[in-house]
Amino acid sequence: MNMQGSRVLVLEDVPETAEWLRRRVLAAFGDGCGVTLAPTLATARRLLAAGETFDTVIVDLGLPDGNGVELIQQLAPAQSGITVVVATIYDDDAHIFSALRSGARGYLLKDQSDEDIERALAGIRDGVPPISPAVARRMMDFFAQHERHEPVDDNLLSPREKDVLVLIANGMSVAEASASLGISVHTVRGYVKEIYRKLGISSRAEASLRATRMGLIKL
Repeated sequence: MNMQGSRVLVLEDVPETAEWLRRRVLAAFGDGCGVTLAPTLATARRLLAAGETFDTVIVDLGLPDGNGVELIQQLAPAQSGITVVVATIYDDDAHIFSALRSGARGYLLKDQSDEDIERALAGIRDGVPPISPAVARRMMDFFAQHERHEPVDDNLLSPREKDVLVLIANGMSVAEASASLGISVHTVRGYVKEIYRKLGISSRAEASLRATRMGLIKL
């Protein structure tokens, strides 16, 4: 993939960090690359609504007006072909799997050196997902830990419980799941509690993994 002349959007609210990322992108892709900075989700959405197009989008997760995952979901990388890379301080399972499940192709931690970030971004040209080593290890540990369990019995959950599992595994809140299914928030909470009990899980990241293993969703 030739990155010369490509357009990159950097969604980052801290000006110094945004400029740092801009320099890393230019070092990785070449000076012919165009970089646009957006400090908020609202700014990024205005650019997209105005018809701006980007080949690569670098997304921070903790933003003043929301979570960067919201933009990833809006971009729909699998359909649009946009390469989305997260650049964040968050290295926990919930943030990692939520971003990757939404379509992010890479996940970089901001505490890496300039050279490491540039090398990771440059890998996009060769189809190599830019993932920080610490994140890769965490992903491997997470999957290795859960692979020690027996496969989930497909009949363990009722059809309605599977519906709820899919929605929460895809990042919906209880209220959003309630509206989507046309049932009360109280009822959804009851389903979530029962799902977690039956599957022996306690987080959305685990819910995502179990739903994937059951063939209900794909990461």
